[in-house]
Amino acid sequence: MGLLLDGVVMQTILISTGIFLTKQPETRAIMNWVKQEHFTASASLHGGALVANYPWDGTRDTSKHYYGCPDDKTFQHMASVYSRSHYNMSLSKEFEGGITNGAFWYPIYGGMQDWNYIHGGCFELTLEISDTKWPKADELPIIWEHNRMSMLNLLASLIKSGVHGRIFAADTGRPVPGSVMIKGIDSKVSASSTFGDYHRIVAPGETYEVVASMRGFRQKSTRIRLEQEAVSLDFILDPDGADGQTKLLPRSNDRGCRCDNDNAAKPFHVHEAHLWLYLLIVSVLLALYVVFKRKTVPRLLAYRHSSSLRRPVAV
Repeated sequence: MGLLLDGVVMQTILISTGIFLTKQPETRAIMNWVKQEHFTASASLHGGALVANYPWDGTRDTSKHYYGCPDDKTFQHMASVYSRSHYNMSLSKEFEGGITNGAFWYPIYGGMQDWNYIHGGCFELTLEISDTKWPKADELPIIWEHNRMSMLNLLASLIKSGVHGRIFAADTGRPVPGSVMIKGIDSKVSASSTFGDYHRIVAPGETYEVVASMRGFRQKSTRIRLEQEAVSLDFILDPDGADGQTKLLPRSNDRGCRCDNDNAAKPFHVHEAHLWLYLLIVSVLLALYVVFKRKTVPRLLAYRHSSSLRRPVAV
């Protein structure tokens, strides 16, 4: 996953309402970058208020009222994590809890926040971090201290929450750039074309049906119960026309992860032509292990003792 922090005010971006405006080179570069990198989340820093703003920033009829996006609950959770960690943002008398829906506050059209969510699958917040629009230089250290923990806690919550994993093809065992969506939420997140990895942010404390799909493959779904920690979930998709007789290779379940798998999944197949390559890699890794054993083993044991990461479930 990636967290994109930017300070660029985007006022000339194509939005879902079909409005086309002239895009400056800087705007076009950021748009291409977001599509290329598949960021999980982003934050745009602004001044002039003290509030965490979330989509949508505008409405279909251009009127001013609350207009939540499909992931409204998740965005409220993200904004609240930032506001509650701030020095005094959550104490705001103007904004309840220090958060606000953009369209309810004041609608804008052509902003980066909505575009990232629609076209990049990137969950963006607009963070108004100071009541002063143009603070003096000697005020910047104070603003930084008031927002530092909010930034760190937001990043930590994104890494430790949601559902993440990889998507593989059952016939080759290779990763595929499929997409993942939550049933009932009209928003997809794309997996990377190189590793087939994805990270889908969702609010904790709920049960979700996670669906993975890819053109040329049969979609697969499973239900999870998401608590405060992330769920690791790999998908192994059957090609269209496959007989579905191959069963899932046994793997360890996540502790505390309740997954109902109703569909048969596929094991990985290693092509004999590439067997020598795997043996070579194993040999190199074994040699490195022997060389660095004295330094590596104590650190590894300490990491295993303190880490709360859990093995992924594959469906």
